[in-house]
Amino acid sequence: MKLQVERDHLADAVAWTARALPARPTAPVLSGMHLNAQDELTLSTYDYEVAAVASVPVITDEEGIIVVSGRLLAEIVRSLPARPVTMTTDGTRCTLKCGTATFTLMLLPADEYPSLPELPPLAGTVGSDALASAISQVAIAAGKDDTLPALTGIRVEISGDTLTLVATDRYRLAIRELRWSPAGRDLGNAVLVPAKVLGDTARALTSGAEVQLSLGGEEPNSLIGLSGAGKQTTTRLIGGEFPRYQALLPTEFNAVAELPAATFADAVKRVALVAERNTPVRLSFGSGQLLLEAGTSEEAQADEVLETDYTGEPLQIAFNPQYLLDGIGALDSDVARISFTSPTKPAVITGKSEGLPDYRYVLMPIRSAS
Repeated sequence: MKLQVERDHLADAVAWTARALPARPTAPVLSGMHLNAQDELTLSTYDYEVAAVASVPVITDEEGIIVVSGRLLAEIVRSLPARPVTMTTDGTRCTLKCGTATFTLMLLPADEYPSLPELPPLAGTVGSDALASAISQVAIAAGKDDTLPALTGIRVEISGDTLTLVATDRYRLAIRELRWSPAGRDLGNAVLVPAKVLGDTARALTSGAEVQLSLGGEEPNSLIGLSGAGKQTTTRLIGGEFPRYQALLPTEFNAVAELPAATFADAVKRVALVAERNTPVRLSFGSGQLLLEAGTSEEAQADEVLETDYTGEPLQIAFNPQYLLDGIGALDSDVARISFTSPTKPAVITGKSEGLPDYRYVLMPIRSAS
């Protein structure tokens, strides 16, 4: 193999594919990055769960397929100057030159590298920025406990021209709806996608205007694919039952508070400084004001009063401060609206909007609070 490629193009493609390198590869060859030089250079990584592929334009003097250490290649390319990069192979070695720098890498056996899964059939397209924003709003509520795999995913529901993203860790629930362009009429489906893979992929695809969403695979709905701007990734879906979250959504509210989101978040951060681990921030709503409190009489204490537009009977409720901050920070509105049913039932945090908001963050209170 012998080729020349622009450093920036190579660095972008290597960074994309290196995301899917396994932390603990089950076989040595899976720690490698697969490079296929033909009319263009195609780079890929695969760990039998997630595959990442990127293609870049090159000048190819001699076609070839090689596998080199993925993490080492990523570190090398990231450090190179903005000069053309040449890659040549000789026996079991690959030589990479850029400017005055020369690196020699050992090759891994290309014939042992597994075949990548094919991209599933196209389901539709969605704006890349809108998708990345929606996923970031929802992913904060995804669980981190691998013993409950269904809670570590984002549920993607397709209904006509609407995508609904949902995640929950049992303590909070995030829902975001957005418009998209389905590939066919009357398309309806629901799949569970690993939250981390979906989030990392969507953020990296914002260099293009749109993301193509693909569903299918060897078994019905076993794979999801995302592609755009010369990059693509596929990942296996999560099995298991996602909680029936609709039952957790309050339909009627007895009280509503509105206040500036940034001011609210800053006050929660200050008061939470005295909150010990796993202790709540207490919120007391009354006519025109909110009292925030944390700490106990035996320990450090803090309180702060904010002006608020509040409708309803006086109410006291308590939340995990970090969960509360996550919900406020995910809003794409300058105003935070909190809707309450009772001090012991979930509250709903949204931006200020007419009708049903696109984004809802449902937060369970800490029931033991006074």
